[in-house]
Amino acid sequence: MSNDQELSKIERFFTSLLFGHRKAVLVLFAVLSVFFAWQATKLRPDASFQKMVPVTHPYIANYLKYENELRPLGNVLRIAVQNKNGSIYEAEFLETLRQITDEVFYIPGVDRGNLSSIWTPNVMWRQVTEEGLRMGPVIGQGFQGTPEQIEQVRSNVEKSGRIGSLVANDEKSAIILAPLLEVDPETGEKLSYGKLSERIEKVVRDKYQNDKVSIHITGFAKVVGDLIEGAKDIAGFFVITFVLTVILLFWYSRCWKSTAATIFCCSLAVIWHLGFVSMLGFGLDPYSILVPFLTFAIGVSHAIQNVRTMAAERFHGATKMDAAKATFHLLFIPGTVALLADAVGFSTLLVIEIGVIRELAISASIGVGVIIFTKMFLLPVLMSYADVTPSGLRQVAKQEGGDHKVSHALSRLTEKKVALAATAVAGGILAISMVLSSGLKIGDLDPGAPELRPDSRYNQDVKFLVSNYSTSSDVFVVMVETPEGECGAYPVASAVDRFQWEMENVEGVEGSASLFTVMKNIIAALNGGNPKWLSITRDRFISNGAHKNIPTALYNAKCSMTPVILFLADHKAETLKRVTDKVEAFAAENNSDDAKFILAAGNSGIEAATNIVVEQAQKTMLVLVYTIIGLLVWWEFKSFRVMLAIMIPLFITEVLCKVIMVQLNLGIKVATLPVIALGVGIGVDYGIYIYNRLESFLAKGLNFKQAYFETLRTTGVAVALTAVTLALGVFTWAFSAIKFQADMGMLLAFMFLWNMVGAIILIPALIRVLAMGAVTKRFGPSVVKGLN
Repeated sequence: MSNDQELSKIERFFTSLLFGHRKAVLVLFAVLSVFFAWQATKLRPDASFQKMVPVTHPYIANYLKYENELRPLGNVLRIAVQNKNGSIYEAEFLETLRQITDEVFYIPGVDRGNLSSIWTPNVMWRQVTEEGLRMGPVIGQGFQGTPEQIEQVRSNVEKSGRIGSLVANDEKSAIILAPLLEVDPETGEKLSYGKLSERIEKVVRDKYQNDKVSIHITGFAKVVGDLIEGAKDIAGFFVITFVLTVILLFWYSRCWKSTAATIFCCSLAVIWHLGFVSMLGFGLDPYSILVPFLTFAIGVSHAIQNVRTMAAERFHGATKMDAAKATFHLLFIPGTVALLADAVGFSTLLVIEIGVIRELAISASIGVGVIIFTKMFLLPVLMSYADVTPSGLRQVAKQEGGDHKVSHALSRLTEKKVALAATAVAGGILAISMVLSSGLKIGDLDPGAPELRPDSRYNQDVKFLVSNYSTSSDVFVVMVETPEGECGAYPVASAVDRFQWEMENVEGVEGSASLFTVMKNIIAALNGGNPKWLSITRDRFISNGAHKNIPTALYNAKCSMTPVILFLADHKAETLKRVTDKVEAFAAENNSDDAKFILAAGNSGIEAATNIVVEQAQKTMLVLVYTIIGLLVWWEFKSFRVMLAIMIPLFITEVLCKVIMVQLNLGIKVATLPVIALGVGIGVDYGIYIYNRLESFLAKGLNFKQAYFETLRTTGVAVALTAVTLALGVFTWAFSAIKFQADMGMLLAFMFLWNMVGAIILIPALIRVLAMGAVTKRFGPSVVKGLN
């Protein structure tokens, strides 16, 4: 049996099922909708550290192996407390700092054993005296804030070596370092960054910030918390999108019944989608919270074809039942194939081994799946009851009776000379765009948190820390594995010392620190402070003696791993690549049984791993999305050349999108990579609908030009409105406080609109240039009859 016969059999089956049992279908959809709505109420915000990073990458696997030991260097909140009117050496300010330190200590999720500030006992001062090496906490017990005690604190801070790290260079602010646990010890559940951020704001910033004291908070958890807070505005954007979509759809159809049925079905798709996501155990994070927008916009954009076809059938005399059946017949196959192409575009994101992107891919694919049911099955049944209003029929009459000047002009693209010219222009645009897009980079290109806007409070806090502290918040950690108990041995010390010297000469590395940085200072201190002793030693007794005074954060309990901390000027992609390349080159040349250098931890090390995964995944993802969607188009239209004519405009749009990213100074990263897959997956819909309708007119014996004119006259406006609806659905994101959501909205809006333009202009031209032989062979010589 041929494919066409199989498809006809499937269409007949579903027609009989849907329209022969309409009431049962409506009851079934009502029951399922109540169930999914109940499930949707269980959705909660969900954003964890491990979801945001590529946990399968070797760098991250190495970090997770030593996660407990490296916690003070990994997921850390930095809370800077500034005295606006003086220095930190004032009794009132020091008391405020103590209170804030205590507040942070009791926040659920903070690793209390590794909390650091000048008030915690793990922050020590050291001094070489005639009696030997003396040390103690920066602020000792019994501190009452007397002038003498405050002067002692000033002296202790200077002796601690923490100016520039825990205390600002101008000594007007001090930092509280709060490492975080992944599991909330009070609940046993994953730490909620949204709740943590709210708690920090409430008990620290809101409580203590005033005319005298300012609070500045940075760290991964705070970024995610601010993203979650900013994402709350999405509900408002959805309402705006909903209202604008209703207005646009009614303006196009002039039929309130069609508009209501369409909006109802697409809203139902969002509810089903959220219910499915909840059943899978997913939550809403700043990325996946955008997917319901896409579900709604895709549903409406596809339903526009139903609205137009149903109205046209009724206008030409069909009963409302026959019109509903005809609409289902005409759109079931192309609509389903187009939606499957959407799902394929989303599912290719699964190759990106980052939790939030994989959940986005699954969530978006589910959204498309439910659209197939609500739009393909439920909407035609509802329309068989609702019918088309008289004003809707008058609108069809107006559309049918128009002069269609634009359609006549565009139909000239089927003429050989015009087609060749359009193809040549498209080729020129593609060539120029490929040159301009060659400057596209991987990763972040801006300082601070590029996910947030430059003027956001978080990025202003980052600027404060960068301008007032010597120690960068962009930390890249290299782990040095050694035999058990040998982390302080001379062979390790020698290798690490050479490594630090080489890395400090790499552009973008501002400094480094390790166990041996401290050890050299202690050895010198134990020898009267003589700078001749400021070096590593072969003498095991000397190194062991020094080792006793080194903070345990610089080696693990078994003394089988010691971290080397690199402080970077920024976390831009080129900086991270230079550092990782140098570290890997050093490791390849110097790794031995005594010391093995492995990457990577610290916020910059984790971001370097993310960049690598994104760079590798983008190529695989693009190959998959074009291959699978291309196969779907080929299967639908049975022609490789037709498939090329439909796919080439998508490729041109993708390259143009990359040019825009270069101009906007956006890199390919976790936030922008999904845009390409989404744009290609959804963009192919236009080509499928246009060529499917074109074939229906060619089958009636019209030549290519006449058939394309009729396609534009009947479907072209609907396709254009589809693009506008999709673009409208995502463009409202541009006003989000979250920059990456705004970037995604602008890029997707461009891709949806430009894919439509490319489909309408290039598909007929490319078919004339590439596929006329295949089209003529299928539909006979009438295709070229009278054609220039």
